[in-house]
Amino acid sequence: MPADIRFAAIWSNPPIRVGKAALHELLCCWLPRLEAGATAYLVVQKNLGSDSLQRWIEQELGMPCARHATSRGFRVLAVRPGMDPDRATPACDP
Repeated sequence: MPADIRFAAIWSNPPIRVGKAALHELLCCWLPRLEAGATAYLVVQKNLGSDSLQRWIEQELGMPCARHATSRGFRVLAVRPGMDPDRATPACDP
């Protein structure tokens, strides 16, 4: 996918069980492609690390990430652009 493609929204149940390295690589590739004002909604099971993923997104990607909703052991994380443009280069191949 071309590196200049941007998204107005992302709705995802990310593949948590692929392991942290693969998951982080995937999120580093896609979350920076959000347009200004866009939101990514990530559904993550609480006992599979939703809280630590929220912290990682905020600390490593520099993107605001909030709990949008919680129900029956799942969290919906809302991620919005806001990171330093110098850090916004996707980590995946174009």
